[in-house]
Amino acid sequence: MTYLKEPDYAHGQQSRTGILLVNLGTPEAPTGKALRIYLKEFLSDPRVVEIPRAVWWLILNGIILNTRPKKSAAKYAAIWTADGSPLKVHTEKQTKLLKGWLREKIATPFMVEYAMRYGNPSIPDTLARMKAAGCDRILILPAYPQYAASSTATAFDVAFGWLQRTRNQPALRTLKHYHDHPAYIHALAANIRDYWQMHGRPDVLLLSFHGVPRYTLDKGDPYHCECQKTGRLLTEALGLETAQFRLTFQSRFGRAEWLKPYTDKTLTELGRAGVTRVDVVAPGFTADCLETLEELAMEGRASFLQAGGKEFHYIPALNEHPQWIDALGRIALENLGAWVSDSWDRDADEQSRNSSKHLAVSLGAPR
Repeated sequence: MTYLKEPDYAHGQQSRTGILLVNLGTPEAPTGKALRIYLKEFLSDPRVVEIPRAVWWLILNGIILNTRPKKSAAKYAAIWTADGSPLKVHTEKQTKLLKGWLREKIATPFMVEYAMRYGNPSIPDTLARMKAAGCDRILILPAYPQYAASSTATAFDVAFGWLQRTRNQPALRTLKHYHDHPAYIHALAANIRDYWQMHGRPDVLLLSFHGVPRYTLDKGDPYHCECQKTGRLLTEALGLETAQFRLTFQSRFGRAEWLKPYTDKTLTELGRAGVTRVDVVAPGFTADCLETLEELAMEGRASFLQAGGKEFHYIPALNEHPQWIDALGRIALENLGAWVSDSWDRDADEQSRNSSKHLAVSLGAPR
């Protein structure tokens, strides 16, 4: 194996603790060319599509990458902002706000960055940059509250792949999930209540989670169960009765059976059943993106209204909601543990590093 080039080492360099917020990814632009690059990386991941590689290579390169990019580009164009992709914009803001929140809680030198599993900034590049900045302990904090092999695990795979090629490895911690964390549930409930206070309440609240193929559940993926638990805890926190909510799954791809019930079909059924108002929220998405802003807020609205529904509301994702930033900070602190402290002494640390540097130089190390 060829190891990655190590950054220049300086005796006495200040050690930092790193927090890396990881999200799924986004194309660089709402164009067919950019979508082809993004979709090729995404759909080539064997954790995302679990069918024989040779068969899938032919389907992906012969059909999908020649037809899907143009259609997907049009969808992205409908939600693109002046600042770029909504997912990237919200993830950047969350990163900055988390850094500010942690600065009020800990004194230990730390660094907060974000990376995308697909697209840029990549996980390996960001980890390398954090290491070069002195991070010898790094917590990987996924933006996915519910664990799935096709989201959380694939992000960890890439991180561990980078670690495997690194000569002087930093300590690495991973956070598997926080689907039932009280602070996360509290943030979800607060976000929904805030919306209802301004816009009134619906007849039915629909909780839409991203779907995965049914066979992943049969093979032992806990994602379905974790979505169900999030839904139960959230509806209990909101005080909802069974008839007042539905839990569904969206974003099907291909002909295989996916987790049910399906969001689009449920919206049509509710419209036909005479339900006047439906509110839709996506608890598994901590930042608004294509699947929430286009698939739910636009396509979902059309499905419900065309089926006879009268009023459709999409409740925005957690994004920069203060309770979510607070939850993100609390979750990070719990998993950082003894890596950080609120009693770090800057002067004592500097003195210790200078002493170490002088000793190293006296023993022949370069200045």
